[in-house]
Amino acid sequence: MPVFRLSGFSEDLLLAASPETFRGQLIVAGAGGDEPINLDPVPLLFGMRSLAGTMTGSSIDAEDTLSFSALQGIRPMIETVPLANAAEAYGRMMRNQARFRIVLVTGK
Repeated sequence: MPVFRLSGFSEDLLLAASPETFRGQLIVAGAGGDEPINLDPVPLLFGMRSLAGTMTGSSIDAEDTLSFSALQGIRPMIETVPLANAAEAYGRMMRNQARFRIVLVTGK
């Protein structure tokens, strides 16, 4: 299934792939923007396409993502911080200074 990463949404997205090559579901994940999504229903009906929305994705989506990452050898980019420095790490995160995902570790 193709995955499109977008910043913003356009009804032209549903028309971007020809009906012969794209059938399936477009999932709008997360919230963003103040403008409503306006769509012509004809490409949805005759293109065998659908539109869905989710705030974060389902647990099955998360499981599929983790399985795909494991199969492809994709590893997260993390920064480990000792648990004793949790307050400092939290401050860096709130100031948008965390380089990667911060993971608190014990025993170091």
